[in-house]
Amino acid sequence: MRDALDAIEAGTAAGDKLVVATVVSTIRSAPRQPGAKMVVREGGRFSGSVSGGCVESDVVERANAIFAGGESELVHYGITDSDAFEVGLSCGGEIDVFIEPADDEVWSHVRAMLDDGGHGMLLTDLATGAKTLERGTIGETGLREDGVFAEFVEGPLQVMIFGAAEAAEHLCAYGKQLGWYTTVVDARPALATPERVPSADEVIKAWPDEVLDRIGDRTVVVTLSHEERLDVPAVAAALRKNARYIGAMGARKTAERRRGRLQEQGFTDEQIDRIHGPAGLDLGGRSPAQVALSIAAEIVAETSSGKKKKEPAPTTA
Repeated sequence: MRDALDAIEAGTAAGDKLVVATVVSTIRSAPRQPGAKMVVREGGRFSGSVSGGCVESDVVERANAIFAGGESELVHYGITDSDAFEVGLSCGGEIDVFIEPADDEVWSHVRAMLDDGGHGMLLTDLATGAKTLERGTIGETGLREDGVFAEFVEGPLQVMIFGAAEAAEHLCAYGKQLGWYTTVVDARPALATPERVPSADEVIKAWPDEVLDRIGDRTVVVTLSHEERLDVPAVAAALRKNARYIGAMGARKTAERRRGRLQEQGFTDEQIDRIHGPAGLDLGGRSPAQVALSIAAEIVAETSSGKKKKEPAPTTA
């Protein structure tokens, strides 16, 4: 969404007419998911994609028709036939794309909401093109039965990393590519420096209990320090705040000690089982960069828009 907003803002500032194309539904193995956007500027330049290259040229042609006075339209793209150059999706999937003139006022409201750290649902009536922004609401992105495309809009994923280990820099570097906002927290002065984690958006020298107000139910929390004074308070706070994802490093003995400390604080086994430990998908690598990659992959898997969040167990801690 941020890339699309940047393109809209740049085009508007240059005085260009703009068209926005949005994937609103998919069937089978479509290359992009609902909500994927492509912004076309008058003259044919565009940014973003709706199919990864299969139908973008046709979208540009349809955008040109809108620039010439045409109406918004909902376009269905399906499987190509034997003509390799026919517009279509060679992957075997199907997508519906809504192509419309950019409404500068609506998109400026969306940007303002994200700049304020907010989130909400952007509703588009595909019959009329009318848009409504519902701030503060949470829902799933998809096409409703009433013909309204509902899109959950939020700012960058907030990732808090406790412990400025070597893997922290790699995780922050991956985060930049994925559009995350990363914060590294460490109470040790020699480690909590921008020079050690230059890819982090923010480095804070503090103990976990000094930054608890930054953790919420839309925050990702990862502990990398192997230091109980950092790890246990951070994980406990993440459980209390029902963080979106909780990952902790450490082998079996470390995990057992952590579980014991958390049980002493009143957390149940069901709550503690929310912790991914050791954090990361098992990709087989053991170097700091490989460990960070495995954690990044697991975060994507757990926070993607298509995955429903498990409701938290009642807390007594």
